[in-house]
Amino acid sequence: MSTEADITDSFVRICLDEPPRVASVGIGVHGTSRLREEFCLPDLWQLHLYRYEGELTVDGTVHAIRPGHVSLAPPGARVQYRYRGRSEHLYAHLDLPRSGEQLNVPVMQNAGAREPMLTELLRRAVAAAPRSHAQASAEVWAALWRVAELSVPGEDADRGAGPVAAAVAHVEGHLAEQLSVPEVARAAGVSHNHLIRLFRAEQGVTVVAYIRRRRMEQARHLLRESTLSIPAVAASVGIADLQAFNKACRRELGASPRAIRSAR
Repeated sequence: MSTEADITDSFVRICLDEPPRVASVGIGVHGTSRLREEFCLPDLWQLHLYRYEGELTVDGTVHAIRPGHVSLAPPGARVQYRYRGRSEHLYAHLDLPRSGEQLNVPVMQNAGAREPMLTELLRRAVAAAPRSHAQASAEVWAALWRVAELSVPGEDADRGAGPVAAAVAHVEGHLAEQLSVPEVARAAGVSHNHLIRLFRAEQGVTVVAYIRRRRMEQARHLLRESTLSIPAVAASVGIADLQAFNKACRRELGASPRAIRSAR
């Protein structure tokens, strides 16, 4: 298969409208017997997340490999690897949809702060593959979306490594807990005041306003769509005091928790 339509200036065009078909996913170990390999997968894409330094050549274009980098090579690409010794990476060989919205993704990127997330998703895919191809495909699909988001056109390609992205990820993962701006700043690796400036510039709101909004969006969803008790909903969004939760719902959502629930 020709790759002329797939590789343009070290970018590939992919469609993620539907889950991929994962043919193989696992942990590859190379460089133990040979320091150079060349191969081609005629019908499958190659997604690699690296833990070593080396060199990747895709159809004649050379890319440096560093720990935490991720590459995506299209079907039919002539791929060459140069290793510096034992080299380990997570990989997935997959088939992607042929039609739908096209996304431009660099052949090689630095995953930055998203590397742990990608590692976890691909490890889950590896664990799921023997028992559930559907789950493995879902995990790889999620990983591919994260890879595509690393370089959204018009934005900083390394935004996934930025403090605001880290702050948002921390907030989203701890909505049920007590959150403070200094705590979120520590998770993002910046000072309190620096995070306040960056967050407002990128998100258009303060950190406190973002936390409040996301808690109320989650509360509205649970009140409308679940059978959780109102106290349980309040606790799940980090507001244990029912009176405070009632006031927050009236202020942010325009109605009491009972009214929001009955309106469904």
